[in-house]
Amino acid sequence: MDPQNNMENEAKMFLSHAKTLRLHTGNIVNRSRLKKKCPCSPSEELQDCIQAALSDWKAATKPPSNDFPDTLDCSIPQPTDAIPPEEREELRVSVKLFLCEAGESSIRDAVEMACQTLAVSQLDSVIIAPTWPLAEGENQSLAHLQPAWEELESLVRSQRIAAIGTSDLDKDLLEQLYTWAQVKPSSNQVNLASCCVMPPDLTAFAKEFDIQLLTHNDPKELMSAATFQEAVQEGTQDLSAAIWRLEWVLRYSIIVKSRGIIKAKGYLVSAGKGSQ
Repeated sequence: MDPQNNMENEAKMFLSHAKTLRLHTGNIVNRSRLKKKCPCSPSEELQDCIQAALSDWKAATKPPSNDFPDTLDCSIPQPTDAIPPEEREELRVSVKLFLCEAGESSIRDAVEMACQTLAVSQLDSVIIAPTWPLAEGENQSLAHLQPAWEELESLVRSQRIAAIGTSDLDKDLLEQLYTWAQVKPSSNQVNLASCCVMPPDLTAFAKEFDIQLLTHNDPKELMSAATFQEAVQEGTQDLSAAIWRLEWVLRYSIIVKSRGIIKAKGYLVSAGKGSQ
């Protein structure tokens, strides 16, 4: 039998038996195939990363020695991923966590996976980008954000995270969160695609309470279910991959403090098996 077909069949067997899919793209700063492309959006960048990582994983797949695992780790370890202890103080690890279908219970899993992948005991900052479960005509409210924020606060108290921040909160909601929270938000990201100039009331409040205002260009939905399914199918050449449902995406950046440059950047992804 063709070795290529053997690897594809083994990869499909892993995927068919697993209930959870975990994926690490590796340091995409050094990935030559991605550097040749210029993704015009974060969504396209993530899609390219998922396809490339799954393709690499499939090519390296070996038959299991025992039973098929329930949690399938589709990561190709790279020596550039882990931070050497002697370099830790020189580097800042910043994370943005996008919650897709999973709730606050997945925040700890994502943070632990990031710490393990990067060989660090603490992330310097985590910004949460929750999915707002809004019905038509319903506005964002503090109640939607509170469960996720309480989980982040727990991780700060256990020293897994040094600082936590928010994304796309207006002045009123940021003030409500700041007043209610035990661990105050250290930053708030603003999407300049929908707001060319920082709102004066938001700027004044952030300055008064020492909250850093940052900008970003992430879409409201980083990746749709259909796009994720397409990326998995392309990466594995497995049409049955449509049963996988995206739970969360964690994007990390490792920044050299003294120079302000990005040394490494990558994505961690978790998906669960849905109904056919």
